[in-house]
Amino acid sequence: MALVVGITGGIGSGKSAVTDRFENRGITVVDADRVARVVVEPGSPALQKIAQHFGADILQTDGYLDRAALRQRVFSNDADRQWLEQLTHPLIGMEILAQVERSESPYTLLSSPLLLDTSQKALVDYVVVVDAPEAHQLARTMQRDANDEAQVKRIMAAQMPRKDRLALADTIIDNSGSLEQLDEKVEALHRDFLHRVNSQD
Repeated sequence: MALVVGITGGIGSGKSAVTDRFENRGITVVDADRVARVVVEPGSPALQKIAQHFGADILQTDGYLDRAALRQRVFSNDADRQWLEQLTHPLIGMEILAQVERSESPYTLLSSPLLLDTSQKALVDYVVVVDAPEAHQLARTMQRDANDEAQVKRIMAAQMPRKDRLALADTIIDNSGSLEQLDEKVEALHRDFLHRVNSQD
């Protein structure tokens, strides 16, 4: 398997801004958040189990999962969160592996908020942590997801502590600056990864 680079970071750190820039350079991005939506699409066995466990009102009128309602439930109840993770994490893991193996770009990115908390880390050769001050994470997430401050803080508290995440990084992208600065950092990393791939050949 070719070089697989893991991208992670706390909620609101700006992982998508980073992965979008790699995609614009022709690199395949396997996004665990997107995969998590695929495994609970209408008609899937996982969605049926979720509806049985949480009740039919966890579904939207179009049959899709009401992700905001589910998030509120699981981040205020540890037992519900553990139940959901036991159901979905194996399914997400299998789909991620399949997408990584199908990738045809020079190297592949695996973007996942839970990269360092789960067995997903065994799939990557190199870890990039996207980092931003917690005040930035809070403001970005409240603006993006229309969540209140208490809800975002609960999500942040459930994630790996920032200092632990940074300690496991091979490279840290500080995403507290401008988009131009971010673009320069991504370009430098892209060149480095291409160099690593070419020197393996």
